[in-house]
Amino acid sequence: MRKWLLSLLALVAISGASLTSVNHGTSAFAASKSKLTGKVLAVGSTALQPLAEQIGERFSSAHPAVQVTVQGGGSGAGLTQVQAGSVQVGNSDVFAEEKDGIDASVLVDHKVAVVGIAPVVNSDVSVRSLTKSQLKDIFTGKVTNWNQVGGKDEKIVLINRAAGSGTRAVFEKAVLGDATAATAQEQDSNGTVQKIISTTPGSISYLAFGYIKGQTGLRALKLKKIAPTAKNVRTNKWPIWGYEHMYTRGKAKGATKAFISYFHKKSVKGIIRQLGYIPLSEMKVTKDADGVVTTK
Repeated sequence: MRKWLLSLLALVAISGASLTSVNHGTSAFAASKSKLTGKVLAVGSTALQPLAEQIGERFSSAHPAVQVTVQGGGSGAGLTQVQAGSVQVGNSDVFAEEKDGIDASVLVDHKVAVVGIAPVVNSDVSVRSLTKSQLKDIFTGKVTNWNQVGGKDEKIVLINRAAGSGTRAVFEKAVLGDATAATAQEQDSNGTVQKIISTTPGSISYLAFGYIKGQTGLRALKLKKIAPTAKNVRTNKWPIWGYEHMYTRGKAKGATKAFISYFHKKSVKGIIRQLGYIPLSEMKVTKDADGVVTTK
């Protein structure tokens, strides 16, 4: 009886060992089933950066042999570097045709999402809504005190983005038109602007939607009492928005092509919305490089 029991235990042990070995083998296969390899360096728009980083992490999990690196620097830097061939992807908030010094004919545009942009103020500012004309007057320097637009007697502290910023280009095209922006403090990224506005009384600037949600110390302004929401962007009821572009020099190939394609998977639409962007498929309108909006 004892001998039979020992034999049974030995058989169970062997079976268990075999099962463990199969499970490890299956896990190893699951982790290495993607044969995609390579490196993808995406540089440019800080408005697109949070989304590109999140999608990059998911993509890398699915393709462990691909190294994805996302950096900011502004749309101008992204377009310049991808044109020079020093990066695989140039992230931009604007069409390449809109940037001086960029030969759009050698670049291929891959739109991956839509970004809404809104004027933001420090939370001490009492004004809640402005007309487009009032907003223009503030950013061109005609209005310098909040009491001129219905607020309290407080000097307006103007914060702008640097000249190469795509976020700035989208904002100025929609709000200033051909008018010249007033001289103001300039910052290189959405993140820096976010910090300055939240800690500087009387200040105003503009941010991509993803940098506004859940932030303390600042709030977005309405335009003619219309709120800056994804719903309003979809129909162009909120007019300050643009595409998030990922440019490549020539056609995208290999790991770069797969990374860009990943943005269009149904499984990542939730991340796009969660981070404050709008999936391309949800837009009811389109916009061209000249800013002309057409209903789909």
